[in-house]
Amino acid sequence: MSSGFNTDVRVGEQVFHVQTEDRGPAHPRIDTAVYQNGRVLHRRSSNYAEFAASAQFAEESLRRLVEQQHRAVIEELRSGALKVEPPAEPPSPPCAIQVQLLNPKSWLSAGNVVLDVEIVRRTDGQPQPGVLVEAEIQGALKEARHAATTDEQGRVHIRFPLPPLGKGDLALVIHAMANGAWDEIRFEMRTRNKPPASPAVDPAPGS
Repeated sequence: MSSGFNTDVRVGEQVFHVQTEDRGPAHPRIDTAVYQNGRVLHRRSSNYAEFAASAQFAEESLRRLVEQQHRAVIEELRSGALKVEPPAEPPSPPCAIQVQLLNPKSWLSAGNVVLDVEIVRRTDGQPQPGVLVEAEIQGALKEARHAATTDEQGRVHIRFPLPPLGKGDLALVIHAMANGAWDEIRFEMRTRNKPPASPAVDPAPGS
């Protein structure tokens, strides 16, 4: 026959529930758990297999063992000897972000890439400060990333010289990362049919 005890314990402004159970002869173990708001804050277990196999074993003696462990945990909880802390809240899921280029028709000017970027939350459209934003020209002869972090208005200004361009596909790529959330936009670039000595390109927005 298994036995158990349940007690609500008030410590200051907090209330804990202490539950102690005997798992029965198939699993000779006494388990005590301290709960708060349905969460387990502490567990204690003791094995009585040796006692169960002895000649001194009796149901009443086992019940006293269960009660002793139950009361010991309660007293430790009340005296402060047993420190229990609520488990850490699970991390919030990443807040989805969106990259927006504010000057899509004028980001290429006089051989320079000039980007005015805004990062907002997709949930409510509010600006997202402190986001790392990187920009690069994919397909350039020497690729390099240029980075900056958004201000309190969720905006960032990135400027760099247009690098020498290769002959393959070219694209301006802007991506942002914040607490596990990520977003990217691409602007395909096409060279003119007869480019001058220093290649000129037209920005062509793309997805």
